Amino acid sequence: MSVSGADAVVIVPTFNERENLALLLNSLLELAEGVSVIVVDDNSPDGTGEIADDWAKRSDRVHVVHRPGKLGLGTAYVAGFRHALGAHYKKIMTMDADFSHDPRFVPALISKSNSFDVVIGSRYVPGGGTKNCTFKRKALSRVANGFAKLALGLRARDCTAGFRCYRREVLESIDISSIKSNGYSFLIEMLYLVQNAGWSIAEAPILFEDRLRGKSKISQKEVYRAVQTVARLLRSRITGQQFSGGS
Repeated sequence: MSVSGADAVVIVPTFNERENLALLLNSLLELAEGVSVIVVDDNSPDGTGEIADDWAKRSDRVHVVHRPGKLGLGTAYVAGFRHALGAHYKKIMTMDADFSHDPRFVPALISKSNSFDVVIGSRYVPGGGTKNCTFKRKALSRVANGFAKLALGLRARDCTAGFRCYRREVLESIDISSIKSNGYSFLIEMLYLVQNAGWSIAEAPILFEDRLRGKSKISQKEVYRAVQTVARLLRSRITGQQFSGGS
């Protein structure tokens, strides 16, 4: 059954994104699909949370989840998922706040999710690509994707993409609170669990653009965490254990 964009919500984790958030919210709310937005702010010292609150006062389609500090991207997704499920949205999206995920691609992900359980906004399918990214960043992404795919048998081409649309049934079927990984490695673990649960996964082409405003949150530590996550999941795959996310 087709589900309209009015039943969809976009989760946007934020930390020090005051330069981007108002522009992003304006772009999302202008979409013809009528999506709502959940901002999950980690007590940004630059006032991002206050900007989100101002928008929430003006629009009933903007909701804000405040957290006491910088607790990590993975737990921000979990907090957003819980809020979205509690509000009974049927399609639950995630995207970055820095315009590396352009709002103009949101309608395509929503439309494709009428036929698939999870849709990934992908750089690595025909029609997708990157813009203004350094060679180092592009190489790192390719290596991380190749490593995850080879080690875990992931079938998606863009395994580390945070631009996704989940049908609510997918999130209801997985114990998301038990996922051990945080940061960007959460995305790999989430995809691993979704694929192993047998949900259908598709990819829609997007153009990923490096941020123009603000500071990147990706660090060497995040890369190390991703390697640790893949290694942990690989061990569970080799031993044939049923992985629940908490082992």
